[in-house]
Amino acid sequence: QVQLVESGGGLVQPGGSLTLSCAASTTIFSIYTMGWSRQTPGKQREFIAEITTGGTTNYGDSVNGRFTISRDNAKNTVYLQMNSLKPEDTAVYYCNAAYRGLRIWGQGTQVTVSS
Repeated sequence: QVQLVESGGGLVQPGGSLTLSCAASTTIFSIYTMGWSRQTPGKQREFIAEITTGGTTNYGDSVNGRFTISRDNAKNTVYLQMNSLKPEDTAVYYCNAAYRGLRIWGQGTQVTVSS
């Protein structure tokens, strides 16, 4: 079973930037479509971004143009570069790995955007 460990969360001021990382414990990382979602208390988990095995990326409307997802298959890691952060980006960010209908989630990392 693949395990995902997110890191890089924290407190950042509005307009600032932050990069999240998600390391996967697998030697076949390249077969997974990797993604990020986020959740705030009382709300459903929101799709943020995904990157396929071929490098195709998709973004949620709320972050398109501000966030960038990337992957390094040699390091079994997916990244989320977040720019122009807004207070409404405050949430727990979850990494996920998907393959043939199976989706695995990490434990999440808190991002707080506040002055």
